[in-house]
Amino acid sequence: MNITPPPDWNAYLAQMEIVLGVELDDDRRAELALQFTRIAALSAPLMALPLNDRLEIAGVYKA
Repeated sequence: MNITPPPDWNAYLAQMEIVLGVELDDDRRAELALQFTRIAALSAPLMALPLNDRLEIAGVYKA
């Protein structure tokens, strides 16, 4: 089983502030990190679901 270390949400948020040109205060940054941690915990069982190597992938929509 391949176990991935948890993301560094503070580093991610710092990068996204730069990329998006948004400045967050410490309280908002802490709340976002908490929410990302919760979302990651909720999605962990789905992300751990093994997929068949022969499973057909979805096509790419082209307008």
